[in-house]
Amino acid sequence: MNLFITGANQGIGYYLAAQALEEGNAVSVLDVETDRLAALAAAHPGRLLCHRADVRDAEAVRRAVEATAAQFGRIDAAIHNACLCPKVQEARDSASHRAVFDVNYFGALHLTQCVLPHMRRQGGGRVFFTCSGVGITGFAGLTAYAPSKAALEALAKCCALECADAGVTFHILHPPLTRTRSSAFLPVPPAFMADPEIVGRGLAKRLTSRRFVLCHSLLQRVQTQACYLFPLRMGRLLTRMTARCNPRA
Repeated sequence: MNLFITGANQGIGYYLAAQALEEGNAVSVLDVETDRLAALAAAHPGRLLCHRADVRDAEAVRRAVEATAAQFGRIDAAIHNACLCPKVQEARDSASHRAVFDVNYFGALHLTQCVLPHMRRQGGGRVFFTCSGVGITGFAGLTAYAPSKAALEALAKCCALECADAGVTFHILHPPLTRTRSSAFLPVPPAFMADPEIVGRGLAKRLTSRRFVLCHSLLQRVQTQACYLFPLRMGRLLTRMTARCNPRA
């Protein structure tokens, strides 16, 4: 399988790429930084392409997708994992909201627009968006980030309906709160956050699943289902638990 992943220089995306490569797949990565990928490229010669670019730049995404298709022959799966999560105090103005949506939502849209023609021509493909439980439940202080993840879910549903006849399926990845650069500012003890390697590798192993919502573990699937069933109740619970972890915040 040939994969294209945005946001894979570190965190969940990095281990998604690492697991995919170890399973014998070819991977193309687009990120604003690519320094951590050198070791992966050396360990898997000829099977990892690195594109240093920003998902907000639609033309840069198009060039990277075209180069990937030319090198690998086809793109079987595309994963939008690039993410921007501003600090709570930075999310109260319109500019912060636009910046988050530019990366989280429009980055996914750019990737989709670029890979769909290839997937239609080859008769199928799979597109994944990394979402978040707070996009279902809401979360106090994440008024820019959470809505952008909710919008991704709606985009995936619309595209799934529009592209079903072409054999292109859309899916959402639901990781737990994970120790990544984007979550570092949250007032939650690191011990309460998931290991990005466990999450990334677990998600990579489920990329062939037919489920619309994919989680790295059974426990995470149960927790995600609870969020869908009781969104506001779970949102209040998560907000209170976070406040208890950092009472001075």
